[in-house]
Order: sequence, then C-alpha cells, then structure tokens
Amino acid sequence: MMKQRLADCLRDAIAAALDSGEIAFSTMPEIVVERPQDPAHGDFASGIALKLARQVKMNPLELAHIIVRRIETPAEVDSIAVAAPGFINFVVKREWLQSLVDLILQSPESYGNIDVGTGRKLQIEFVSANPTGPLHVGHGRGAVIGSTLANVLDAAGYNVSREYYVNDMGNQIRTFGRSLRARYLQALGQQAEMPADGYMGDYMLDLAREIVSLHGDRFVDMEAEAAATELAALGTAMMTEAIKDDLRALNVTFDNWFSENSLYSSGTYETAINIVREAGLIAERENAV
Repeated sequence: MMKQRLADCLRDAIAAALDSGEIAFSTMPEIVVERPQDPAHGDFASGIALKLARQVKMNPLELAHIIVRRIETPAEVDSIAVAAPGFINFVVKREWLQSLVDLILQSPESYGNIDVGTGRKLQIEFVSANPTGPLHVGHGRGAVIGSTLANVLDAAGYNVSREYYVNDMGNQIRTFGRSLRARYLQALGQQAEMPADGYMGDYMLDLAREIVSLHGDRFVDMEAEAAATELAALGTAMMTEAIKDDLRALNVTFDNWFSENSLYSSGTYETAINIVREAGLIAERENAV
C-alpha cells in the first residue's frame, strides 16, 4: 500500500540523517502518512517533521528539508515538496494511478486487502435477537454494523467467524410457548386466554395460523405444558427461519447459528458448572445458584 511505502521511505531517510550525524534524537515517533485535506497540497502528506522537531531541537521546516534530501524517491512518486510549518507532501505519477485501474479489475474483490491479521481467528457475535419475534429496525442496525466489521477484519487478514447466538432456552421461551398455545387454540376457534406477560404482537396470530395449516389440531388434546413446550420449539424454529430471511435481504450471513439449548442437551452446561462447583467457586442463595 502506498501509505506504508511512503512511511517506510520517511523512516529510512530519518535513519540515514541520524546515522550521518545531521540530526540526533532518542525515540522514533510513529510515522503517519495521510491524504491532505486540500488536494492542492499533494496526494499524500506527513507531519513527521513536526512530531520530531522537539526531540531534534530544530525548526520543523528545516528538519523537513533534511528528511526530504535523504529520501530515495519511489518510482511511483512524481514529486516531493516541503510546506510550512513542516509538512512533507507527495504527488504520485499520473501513469501509476492509471495503472491501478487494471490492477483493480484483475482482483475486484480483494484489491486493497492487507494481512495485518495473519490468519488469526476472531469470532464476532452479533444480532442474536431472541427467536420469539421478528427483527426490528434496531436489530437491522446491529446486523449491518456487525457484518461490516466482520468484512473489514476479513479484508485485514483475520480468519473471522460470524456467530448468531440463538437464545432458545429460558423463561422467555416458556412464555413464548404458552402464548403460542393460546393463539393456536384461538385459531382453531377455541377459548384460550393469553398469559398476562405473553407475546401480544400480531405476528403470533400469523404464526399460529401457519402452524394450524401445517399440523391441524395435533396439539389440542395434549397436556397444556407439554403442548406449550412443543409449540415453543416449533415456533422458535419458524421464527429463526423468518429472521434468516430478513438477514438475507440485508445480505448478512452467519457461519454459525449457535443454539443455547445445545449447551444443555450436549451436557456442556453441567460439565462447566461441575468444574466451578468442585473448585468451590459457586454460591447458592435465595433459591438461586
């Protein structure tokens, strides 16, 4: 990348000036190369002389001239100039800029990628809305931000895993199941009262009607809690598919949809709890662990 190449040229020039005794300092500051706010000042610029001037005990403008005299100009650079109060400005060759068009066309998906991450693994968990209802605008915002961050880190050379943590356990799922059972019975023309803390959204009516169309009255004569448990599992699976559809519409995908329930069914939860219990790190108070 051009910024890094120019930073390396500046570092080499400063080191050469130091070796020659033309300047003296103890610590090399970070060399930053940026695009100037005013294009008239060039394509790239650095304020390294301003940063280094106090250590060198020299006027920044004079120091900038010393650095420029020591720079081995890269083939892609047309000119290097010093500007008050001590900026070093670079203008790249027009031919080099034009040659980038072919390079970009040859690798449109990977042009500009770097290898800062060197393949290190990163996991980004985002969205992770409860599968008890559809996504809302806030979830969409999180989806776009999380996906963009993952894409940027991919381009920076990290091995990124995108995870959606599916909260398909706990009180919210039990409440969802009881709510869905009530709407299911209502969809079949039966009297059923919604739980006071139930999920009241219209989407529950649509979900209940869809379950009736797929499964008929299969859950009517089932014991209430058993029916609620089965309907919760069925309903969360259907809501998860609807969530996936919405995310696909945003072009947001995940490598892993991790089920919280799997922590229990696989025994992972019990294993982890036993480890910390045996280590004496668990307290049980007020009927809670």
